[in-house]
Amino acid sequence: MGRAGHVDVRGLHHARIGLGAYKERLHNLLKNIGIYSIAGIAYFVIGYNLMYVDIVGGFIGSFNLLYGSSADEIALLGGDQSATAAVVESGYSTMSDWFFQMVFVATAASIVSGTLAERVKMWPFFLFTLILTAFIYPVVGAWTWGGGWLDQMGFKDFAGSTIVHSTGGWAALAGVLVVGPRLGKFRRDGTVRATPPSNVLVVTLGVFILWFGWFGFNAGSQLALGSAADVVAMSIVMVNTNLAAAAGVMAALAVSRPILGRMDLIAGLNGAIAGLVSVTAAPDLVDHHWAIIIGAVGGIVLVLAVKLLEKLKLDDVVGAIPAHLFAGIWGTLAVAISGGQILVQLIGVLAVGVFVFAVSWVLWKALDMAFSVRVSRTVERMGLDSGELGLESYPEFVLMPEEDDEEES
Repeated sequence: MGRAGHVDVRGLHHARIGLGAYKERLHNLLKNIGIYSIAGIAYFVIGYNLMYVDIVGGFIGSFNLLYGSSADEIALLGGDQSATAAVVESGYSTMSDWFFQMVFVATAASIVSGTLAERVKMWPFFLFTLILTAFIYPVVGAWTWGGGWLDQMGFKDFAGSTIVHSTGGWAALAGVLVVGPRLGKFRRDGTVRATPPSNVLVVTLGVFILWFGWFGFNAGSQLALGSAADVVAMSIVMVNTNLAAAAGVMAALAVSRPILGRMDLIAGLNGAIAGLVSVTAAPDLVDHHWAIIIGAVGGIVLVLAVKLLEKLKLDDVVGAIPAHLFAGIWGTLAVAISGGQILVQLIGVLAVGVFVFAVSWVLWKALDMAFSVRVSRTVERMGLDSGELGLESYPEFVLMPEEDDEEES
């Protein structure tokens, strides 16, 4: 505090650097629920059709709106038992596939959210999320999982190292370049100011939740559990997923001291994510030791990428670009270990990167020109919870100056 009744602004600025996430918690929560809501609607209205229905020339699908159950499924629900055979033959219900794929597109969008935390405005971010989930991601999906030109070349990405994670990473990188770093993140002498999370316990719990959820993410991409072969294949995927995550943690911790100057807990936690992302392109490897190698290299790639972003003065709040973009690229190329064509994998990485980054950068610039995507310096110092939402995560801990009574003065 400064003089009685007044707040020392310099003190608040330094506190914001150390506890920035503390003042953006509600803002981040609202972004996350908004992402899932927007992705769900956009992918239902147009995204799934663009990704999977009637792919034209190997590049993009149908522009028809909405999606729904097949005619056979509707007939079965209406009591027509003769439609049973056709429904069973399809292997799964139409809308179960839509739901599974929708969660993937929401994952890609969430990568952008964490990267740009603490300085991006809510509504411009939501508009970007709408275009990402309705158009950008579905086009990438049409090229690959939808049977488009990359798939026809032999490009392989079992559960989305590039299709999901690198897509989100490229979009986040474009956003970082347009929005810029947080205030005070990089000092004038070029050094980096440390900005640890406000609650490391919650961050660690979040990584465990992600690790657990990844079993559904990867194993579910088998898309079948109706035979002994499917059961065996799914068990292999789950084991490789776990091995890669564990290797990512240990490798990131091992190299964090020589590269970052300390044994870094956050690097270790993100190492788990990097290991998971790395193996996601080929978790069906029969030789399990390769999963350990792929995950370990992913953890090392993560730490090197963190250092690179610091050198380039690119501010990624949660380390999403190193964990999802860089590890995703490595994992996609590592498919060559299990029989993939390295040149085709490289073409896929470059094609997706150029498309997603270029479209995302143009979109971020357009939004910035139209609305200004970054909050004001005053709001950023105050915190986005107060500045944009008018709320505090923990109001009982907020120090408020006493108001002067002008009449008494």
